[in-house]
Amino acid sequence: MKAIGMKTIELKKIRKAMERALDDRRYEHTLGVAYTAAALAMCHDASIKDAQLAGLLHDCAKCLSDEKRLSICEKHNISINEIERRNPALLHAKVGSFLAMEEYGVSDSNVIHAILNHTTGRPGMSKLEKIIFIADYIEPGRTKAPNLDEIRQLAFVNLDAALLRILGDTLEYLESSGEEIDPMTRKTYNYYRSAAESEQRTGE
Repeated sequence: MKAIGMKTIELKKIRKAMERALDDRRYEHTLGVAYTAAALAMCHDASIKDAQLAGLLHDCAKCLSDEKRLSICEKHNISINEIERRNPALLHAKVGSFLAMEEYGVSDSNVIHAILNHTTGRPGMSKLEKIIFIADYIEPGRTKAPNLDEIRQLAFVNLDAALLRILGDTLEYLESSGEEIDPMTRKTYNYYRSAAESEQRTGE
């Protein structure tokens, strides 16, 4: 009988914990993100285990109440900007990265940052951060975002190009719907748009 490695056991334990912590729809999404992140990691030469782990935990604080998320931030001195205070649901990434460390025993800073930045991104993201950000957007359960088929194909060819398309489409949607935009989302978009334009000029 083939021995089961510790890494497999750890992931199984996290998966079971997420099944308890999340509602059915969010849990299915989480499995989709972990699956997609693992596939992207295989394609782009990143750690498959780290991608699975970050994918499983990226929304671990999603089903907490707004009051609970705010309470955790205040109790543990997690910074909250004005947009997050008005829209506490946006805090799930910050609170999730905290819970990943404190409740689920994750010590790898790359995994923690991938959870922390999966909603807005940030300038200069690591490969794992890009993978989780993109996997969250393109996992198989997603159906409503524009250009999904094209972005899904692009993600397995060029992470930065897929990232830029997602950020651009997200900003366009938020602007057209009148929703508040976290400044980091726009800052991330501008960073990667500038990088793409610079690369294009270099290649000419």
